[in-house]
Amino acid sequence: MAVENGEWIMHGLEWDNPLRIRSAEELINYVEEVGFLPLFQNEIDGFSAEEHTWPGGWWSGDPEQDPWEWREVIARSGRVAYGKFFDKKAGFISLKWLPYFANYRRDGYDFDARYDDELASIRCKKIMDQFLNHEELFSFELKEKAGFGKGGEKNFPGIVTDLQMQTYLVVRDFRCKKNKKGQEYGWPIAVYSMPEQIWGYKAVTEAYKEDPELSKKRIYDRVKEVFPWATEKQIKKVCR
Repeated sequence: MAVENGEWIMHGLEWDNPLRIRSAEELINYVEEVGFLPLFQNEIDGFSAEEHTWPGGWWSGDPEQDPWEWREVIARSGRVAYGKFFDKKAGFISLKWLPYFANYRRDGYDFDARYDDELASIRCKKIMDQFLNHEELFSFELKEKAGFGKGGEKNFPGIVTDLQMQTYLVVRDFRCKKNKKGQEYGWPIAVYSMPEQIWGYKAVTEAYKEDPELSKKRIYDRVKEVFPWATEKQIKKVCR
């Protein structure tokens, strides 16, 4: 996705291209094949869902053709992780590769240990503490309960993004608010959870046994294997 002549332009494949990803199911399969994938175009050619889908489908509202709708289906499926994992932008990580991202991005720390070693801020802790008693929270619920907003803590979006980059939080679903009659209204809103609450502590942290630098190397090497034209600088920018 790029701005060209003042307009947002999506880059992808033609409708009749046989290599085009045509459904949420096919996108899940591609993420599992590659291992992890940003949602939008970035510095590395081909390393995004955008570049493998039809540009005309985006934001059409058609669940059969719209990758923006697919991301909701994929997050809800629990078959891959979804969140802001790549240069603070959205993307997917397969369950096979999630432990390596967790080990690398967390530097081997569970959140409480990170906070105890003064490597996490009090604002991060206020957010993470909410998941001691809740398996999942709407974005607006999390913001309120953690004390952000008017007269409270600042930069809720930035802190939540940082926690996703460190894999302490993921987007597990998108849901609409409900009125007193139980009727849905408005746009779907992100629902956050800890990955351990979805897939289990052991599954998420099984790479803790290796040096975080080795997990980082695995990730960088995988990008280079699938996209051999990617430079070290580009990989670092997207996957750091």
